[in-house]
Amino acid sequence: MNTNKLDYYKTIDPQRAKDLQQELGEKISLQGLPEAPKYVAGADISFDRGSDLMHAAIVVLELTELNPVARSLSSDKTSFPYIPGLLAFREMPVLLKAWNQLNKKPEVLLLDGHGIAHPRRMGIATQFGIEVDHPTIGCAKNILTGTHGELGTQKGDKADLLDEGEKVGMALRSRTNVNPIFISPGYRCSFDDTYKVVMKTLTKYKLPKTSRLAHRWANRLRKSKEHEGYQEL
Repeated sequence: MNTNKLDYYKTIDPQRAKDLQQELGEKISLQGLPEAPKYVAGADISFDRGSDLMHAAIVVLELTELNPVARSLSSDKTSFPYIPGLLAFREMPVLLKAWNQLNKKPEVLLLDGHGIAHPRRMGIATQFGIEVDHPTIGCAKNILTGTHGELGTQKGDKADLLDEGEKVGMALRSRTNVNPIFISPGYRCSFDDTYKVVMKTLTKYKLPKTSRLAHRWANRLRKSKEHEGYQEL
């Protein structure tokens, strides 16, 4: 994505932003991954309340042992207001900066937010995936749209998240007897892929290791304990 497109995301009008999401919806693809991924990454954003400076971290892990192999850190200002359902427009520019400088691309990227489990089926994971043409998954702590039925209490139990009868994601018990997380395909990733990949990133905590590491490094960058850039580990 070029600089002009990054500027476009920063200055787009909120109503035009909704229209753009509707247009991008025609590009949604939930085709399965061509093969089991070897590398997966997590992306997260950190910022001080009231600040327009956003800090992004993308951490790449080898999926078998969940060992970090690379990370990319980036900061950038945003001028787009916080509007529920339009989160992508605040976070896209800084995430794209981090993604573009990432030399070691994973087969799948997990983003802190929703994929198609969104009123317009265009959560941050879906919109980012379409813009960079790369498989993505959304992993969120709360429901944005839809409801689910009874969910078992054991780690790995899941229940379909339905919005007006359409499956848009899953409630997942990521840790036994702990409130679920909500996962959904972003782009070029099936529901089955979404479940399998997220399960492989879970350890003893509620959130996937991808999410926890990206959150940690985004916070370190925000607190000026780390520098922007790409680093192999």
